Formats: sequence, C-alpha cells, structure tokens
Amino acid sequence: MASAHGRLGQQILAVLDVALRVPSIFIIDAIFNSNSDPGSALLRALGVLVSAVVLVLSQKSLFRFYSLFSAIMLGAASVLVNYYGTSHADTYGTYHAAALGLGRVPLNGPTLWLGLALLQLLFGLGYVALLNVPPACAALVVLDVTAPLWGLVMDFPADVRRTVAAVSGLLLAAHAAASLLLRLKRFYYSCRYVHLLLRHMYRIYGLQLLLEDTWKRIRFPDILRVFWLTRVMAQAVVLVYVVRAVRSESGLQLTWDVFWDLFSNLIISGCDSTLTVLGMSAVISSLAHYLGLSILAFIGSTEEEDKRLGFVAPVLFFILALQTGLSGLDPAERLVRLSRNMCLLLTAILHFIHGMTDPVLMSLGASHVSSARRHLPVLLVSALLFALPVLLSHELWRRFVLNTWLFAVTAFCVELCLKVLVSLTVYGLFMIDGFYNVLWEKLDDHVYYVRSAGNIIEFVFGVIMFGNGAYTMMFESGSKIRACMMCLHAYFNIYLQAKNGWKTFINRRTAVKKINSLPEVKGAQLRDIEDVCAICYQEFGASARITPCHHYFHALCLRKWLYIQDTCPMCHQRVYVEEDAREHTAFFNNNGYAAPGQERAEDVDGPDAPEVAEPGGAEPENQLLEDNDSIEYDEEEWGTQPGVTHMEEEYMDDDTDSN
Repeated sequence: MASAHGRLGQQILAVLDVALRVPSIFIIDAIFNSNSDPGSALLRALGVLVSAVVLVLSQKSLFRFYSLFSAIMLGAASVLVNYYGTSHADTYGTYHAAALGLGRVPLNGPTLWLGLALLQLLFGLGYVALLNVPPACAALVVLDVTAPLWGLVMDFPADVRRTVAAVSGLLLAAHAAASLLLRLKRFYYSCRYVHLLLRHMYRIYGLQLLLEDTWKRIRFPDILRVFWLTRVMAQAVVLVYVVRAVRSESGLQLTWDVFWDLFSNLIISGCDSTLTVLGMSAVISSLAHYLGLSILAFIGSTEEEDKRLGFVAPVLFFILALQTGLSGLDPAERLVRLSRNMCLLLTAILHFIHGMTDPVLMSLGASHVSSARRHLPVLLVSALLFALPVLLSHELWRRFVLNTWLFAVTAFCVELCLKVLVSLTVYGLFMIDGFYNVLWEKLDDHVYYVRSAGNIIEFVFGVIMFGNGAYTMMFESGSKIRACMMCLHAYFNIYLQAKNGWKTFINRRTAVKKINSLPEVKGAQLRDIEDVCAICYQEFGASARITPCHHYFHALCLRKWLYIQDTCPMCHQRVYVEEDAREHTAFFNNNGYAAPGQERAEDVDGPDAPEVAEPGGAEPENQLLEDNDSIEYDEEEWGTQPGVTHMEEEYMDDDTDSN
C-alpha cells in the first residue's frame, strides 16, 4: 500500500512538473509569432530568456519559482480588489447589477463587506503561506490586506478610502520586495552552483550528453504534447463557439463539409510555427510508438531495436516540415503540403514496419516452426504491407497529376512491394527446405541471389530518388536542408549500400574460390570415415570438403565459415593453400584417423623424416589431428579473429543455415 501511494505521489509530481513548464512554451511561441517591433527587441529577448530558464529549472526550483510567482499574483490581486472596492461611489449598485443581477441579495452594506472580507482573507492567507511568512508578520500582513475594508464599514469619504487602499498596497509591495531581496542571495548561490555543475558536466560528458540529460529530465516531449494538444483544444473551443453563433443567426446546417473545414482549420493552425510543428511531431511520436508496440506484440517480436518507430517517425516528420518550410506557407498551401508530407511519412513508417517483420519472418522460416499461429500474424502483416502501398498509389494517381512528390511516393510504394516480395520468397525457400528435411546445398545460393536482386532494385530506386530530389531542389523548392538531406541520402543509401554489396560479392567469390580449391571426398571413401560435419553436426550426404589440416566439412557450412575468416573452425590453420602443398595431403577424418586403404604420413615417410610445417605457419601434422570436441572456441574468440569485419558478421546473420 505504501509503495502504491509512493508511485501515485511520484506520478502526481511528474504531471505537475510537466504542467508547470508548459506556460513557458506558450510564452515563447507567442513572442515568436508576435509582430516584430525594433523597439521591443530587447524586451522580447528578455522574455524568451526568462521563459527558457524557467523551462529548464529543476523540479524543486520550479515549484519554488511558482510559489513566489503565485504569491506576487495574489498580492497584486488583493491590491486591485481593495482599490476598485473602495474607489467606486455606487459600489452596491455595481455589485448587484453586474455581479449578481438577480435581485435576491438585499442592497445593504454588510453583504458586500462580508464578501470582500472573505475574498481578501483568502488572498492574505495564500500570500503568507506561499512566502512562508513568520506568524507574527503574517498577522500584520493579513491586517494590512483587510484594512481598506474598514473604510467601507465606517463609511469614510472616497478620498480617505483611496488613500488607505494606496497605503495598504504600498506596504504589501514593500513586504513582497523585502521577501524577494532576502531570497536574492540564495538565488545567486543557486545560479552559481548550477553554472559550475553544467560546466563540470560539459567538460566530462560533452554537450550532447548534457542536452540529452536535460531533454529527459524536463520531459520535453511530454511538454510539447501537452502544449500542442492544449493549443488545439483551445482553438477548437473558439471555433465551436463561432460555428454555434453563426448557426443561431443564419441557420447553418452541420454537414460533413463543415466538420472537415473545422478539422482543416485546426490542423492548419496546429503547424503555424516551429514550436507547433515540434508539438505535432511529439504527438506523432506517441502514435507511432504505440503502433510499433502493437505490431511487435502481434507478430511476437521482442527486439528492443524495433521499438524505435516512436523516434524515427517524428524526426522524419520534422525534417520534412523544415525541408518544405511548412510553418511559413499560406494556410491553403500549408494544408496541401502537410498532406503530402503525411503521405511520405506513411510510406516511411511502412518501410520501418517491414524492417520489423522481416527478421521474424526469416526466423520462422529458417527454424522450421510448424505452428500456424506463429506464421499467420507475420504473413498477415506482410500482406498488408503489400496491399497498402498499392491502394495508396492507386488513390493518389486517381486524384493527382504526375509531379515530383507523386513520383517519390510511388517509388517508395513500389520499392516496399518489391522488398515484401523478396522477404516472402526467401521465407518460401526456407519453408521448402524444412518441408523436405533434406540438406539443400544450393539453398544459400538461392537466398543470396534473391536478396541480391532485392538489394540491386533498392539501390536503383535510391539513385532514382536522388535524381528526383536534385530536380526538385533545382527547379521547384531548393533549400539548404534539402541539400543536406540529399548528401546524407547519397552517402548512406547509395554509396554505403553499393560498397557493402560489392564487398559481399567479393567475399562470396573468394569463399567459392577457396572451396573449389579444396579436395572433395565422395562415395565409399566418405562412407568409410563415419563421422559428421564439425560445424552443423549433420551426417554427410554426397560429398565433403577436406581442409589442408585434414578436417572435413560440408561445402555449404565451410563456405559460410569462410565468409568470416580464412581459418579452419577446428584448429584455426589457414584453409587456402597453394596447389603444390596440397598434392601430398592424405584424407583423414576429424578424429585424425586415415580412411581404409591409406596410411599416415609419418608412417610412409618413416620415423626419420623431417617435420614439414603447413603453409601459413601451422603446427606439425601430428599436433593437429585431434577430436572435434577436444578444442572449444566461444563466439567471442571467433569474432575477434583476424579479417573479421562488421559487415561480414551481418552477412552471416542474413545467410541462415538451412539446417
């Protein structure tokens, strides 16, 4: 129970922390959207600076600041009430007609006095409580706040009442100023401590980690969401009030066109500044995050890296908004541009979802899971990923004429459909391999050819999109942000993809060359060895490949190993050797015994024959003929061998073993 109450208290504090920071965003947004007056530039800069400082305050400092601010506001409200309550000659009539207007309260002095006394008492108690005034001084403050009311009770002249109210206000202002001055020393030391702390963190962790820590500490995405939703709701209330007023005067009928106009106006006003675009990005982040979690739960994936949809979607939306100058467009053009950006964002989200489902689909196909309940969700999501781009392209081509934006959306949709087909084809190959339950040595080649075709198509689409972006930048809407994005696209989606694809091709060609250079064992000679492959622990079918160190493996298994490094999995001796060193190689099994009909090399050469080292600095032959289980290597040792690169490890992960 105590822990539940503790969590509830922490949640309440978190909500208050976010809510108290939102007004700073509203003030900054209002300052940026106001008409720029050269004479008020200093005042505007000061307002932005103060709001930014309040925005990044710690939780304790934030609560203390709002306590002081609320106390000052209560004191100012008390002074205004005293002034207006004692300055009007016809106070009773004004109170009765304007405030109530019902005629149920008698027109006598005690009713007004009691009401004002209660209101001033509440103001005074709130003031002394927020400033933590000592009891003796608190009583004097409350007495000072209620003193002007005695002028009404005693029916003093108007000049005397105003004088008493002015003196009461001056005394309260002097007390507030003294309280702030007493806290000025603490404020100075707090600012100095914060400055030293920030400088220390900057020197140790750097600017990036400092900004990330501040971003998380103040919950900036939540602040932006609350800001945007509050702003849109306030504008919605105003629009509904206007529609009701127009409807009552002209008899306007509520149709779908009216609702669409209201929604369009809300969306247009929801991205009319940089801060509102950030707020909309934060809302999109929440929607994309929960969408990604739902899809992961539906397909049964637990990968942490696949939960980044809530980060990728808002970043892409904000970049598109900056690239197209969304907030600076006219309202009608802004709505069109926003809808186009949303279409591009939708295709990007579909591409990311395909990246989430593809590993699960490959895992189910390679592991030969027979449960239909595991396969059906992933196949259903893959079918939707194929159908949605087709429907989107069809609707867009039916409604719009061809332009650079429509061409880009169509290219993304076609690319997604082809990627889904590639994934389903590889999945089908894995399922066929599992259905026949026989070693399919050509499976790896077929998977490589299918994936290579998909990568080539993706590379071609990347080049096409680069050309489309270059045309857009030169003839339609060029900007520095678009130029930077094109450079990033050219590097990551064109250069690196081509480089990695070529490196994979070279690795495969080298591995095939090495495999073909090794002797092959078939038929009765293979049956006499009576052992299994030391990589996959499966029996040999038609043939096996012999390494120079006299260990033998499936050609497919050894080729996958050679993608990573050019050493034997058993003894780490070099696999690829010259032909003249392989001519006298005898066939031994993985336990070091020769096949029937053959003799050990040391028996043939005699006991006095010198020991000849294998190429690559290997140990003598009699030290390498060991059992499969006599040498153990963990994954970390394999990954740290010479020649291992990150790309090759990824390729090994992609080429899943058919067994």
